Amino acid sequence: MFLRNAWYVAASEAELGEDLYPVTLLSESVVLYRKSDGTPVALEDACPHRKLPLSLGRRQGDNLECGYHGLTFDCSGSCVRAPGSQRIPQGAKVRSYPLAVRYGLIWIWMGDVDLADEAKICHVPEWGDPAWGLNRGDSMVIPCNYLYMTDNLLDPSHVAWVHQSSFGNAACAEEPLQTTVSDVGVVVSRWMRDVEVAPFYAKFVKFSGNCDRKQHYEVHYPAQAIIKALFTPAGTGSDEGELHEQVFLMNSYNFMTPIDEASTRYYWFQVRNFDQDNEEISRQFDEDVRHAFAEDRVVLSAVHLGMANKQTPNIDLATDSGPLRFRRHLAKLIVEEQSDRLIPLTQQHADPSKVQA
Repeated sequence: MFLRNAWYVAASEAELGEDLYPVTLLSESVVLYRKSDGTPVALEDACPHRKLPLSLGRRQGDNLECGYHGLTFDCSGSCVRAPGSQRIPQGAKVRSYPLAVRYGLIWIWMGDVDLADEAKICHVPEWGDPAWGLNRGDSMVIPCNYLYMTDNLLDPSHVAWVHQSSFGNAACAEEPLQTTVSDVGVVVSRWMRDVEVAPFYAKFVKFSGNCDRKQHYEVHYPAQAIIKALFTPAGTGSDEGELHEQVFLMNSYNFMTPIDEASTRYYWFQVRNFDQDNEEISRQFDEDVRHAFAEDRVVLSAVHLGMANKQTPNIDLATDSGPLRFRRHLAKLIVEEQSDRLIPLTQQHADPSKVQA
């Protein structure tokens, strides 16, 4: 099940060129394209006649023409041409999806159009700030349910075993976790004091010796994650007062778009507080981060298969507290949303309290 009244990443701006771009999102087929002025458009990828994907058709100016019998649809999804018919057939329309462009990504609203509020897109306060360098990031398809990814992104401890050559080391194995829950999501965090700097970060920190390290893993409903890494010289780590002048900060923004129940498209980028204009540092970051995320891909793919085909019950650990609390509240939001969809549309408009954002 998916939460539909939410923004998801449909594609990166670089992925969407002049050609039609078919994607599957939340088990729905969608075709993306750009109008002649560059504005992106998203339509249901199925002609209402015999459901041939419109992505197998062709563009006619800013409109899409079905490749079967030429029914042509404008950017709103309305049919504007029906060859061989004296008038446009009733029901000759396709769904149009609200889009927004932000952070080099194209965002799509999969639910009630009237609830599509761009203010609900994940906020990145560092974007465009010259004090922060940018690693443009990338994307990959991971063959697992998106909730295994939210589990992973609310679990700081996994780096001790999955990312021993990059994000993790022995210091990440035992330190207890702190979990906080809010209306927007769940945060799992911890400080590790006077520990060795993990391999990925050791190449970039500006100080020598051990560190105080903070892991901050935050996931917003339904599937947007902010992972903050803080490294500061041992004995200087604190959540109060000014940060040490040599503090290392890296904030990673991660966006999961369910393709279907068994696969997820994963987008990410990072911002950092050092070497802001160093393209070689950005290149190295991008390469190393993708390698680490590929390690997650191997594990999460196997977890999905293992859970789908399990012959004995699985168990939960103390470190699963954050992920389980996230899942429970998200499931509640989905049930509430589905209940609202059963209310007649006229009643929803009559009683705004029945509409859930």
